[in-house]
Order: sequence, then C-alpha cells, then structure tokens
Amino acid sequence: QVHLVESGGGLVQAGGSLRLSCAASGRTYSSYIMGWFRQAPGKEREFVASITWSGSHTDYADPVKGRFTISKDNAKNTVYLQMNSLKPDDTAVYYCATGLESYNYWGQGTQVTVSS
Repeated sequence: QVHLVESGGGLVQAGGSLRLSCAASGRTYSSYIMGWFRQAPGKEREFVASITWSGSHTDYADPVKGRFTISKDNAKNTVYLQMNSLKPDDTAVYYCATGLESYNYWGQGTQVTVSS
C-alpha cells in the first residue's frame, strides 16, 4: 500500500509560480512511476507530467511544456511539480499518483487557482 499526500496548492495571479509537493509513504519501489494529473471543474482528469523514480525519464503534457518541471527527491520520497508562468486555464485540483504498470495509488488532491 502506498500513501500520497499533496501540498503546495493555493491562489496565485496569472504569470505567477507555485511548487506542488507529493510525499509518498508505504511500499514504494524504484520501478514505480510518479505522475501529476489535474481536474478542472466540469472537465475530465488529465495527465500533466510524470517521472520515473530513477529520474531517467520525464514526460509532459503539451499545455504545460516549457512552464512546468517535475522533479523528485528520493531521500525524502517526494515528487515536486514546479509551475511557472501560470495561466487561468491551469486552475484545477492537482493530484499525484503512482504505480508499477498503472496509476494505482492516488493522493487526495490540492487546489490550484490562477486568477486573471
């Protein structure tokens, strides 16, 4: 079982920055992949970014490329999402997730609101 806790959300003006954190506890494995997803009101949950525990590979959704950076601290079992140049369209609940072959474990989410 893996437990994920997100933090770092909040209200920010357009053009601003936030850094989200996702602390993992429980049985995490080096072969797991960590991902960030988001869900805006009235929309489906969508992929934002992912990183392998080895850090050898990252992936980003097109809308956030060049603005968001995913990283991790293995010693702290924590994954981060640095979000720069935020836009009102980035407003959503952000979730982190992890798993081996699929995203089996999810956090409770953290709200990010970007005002125009």
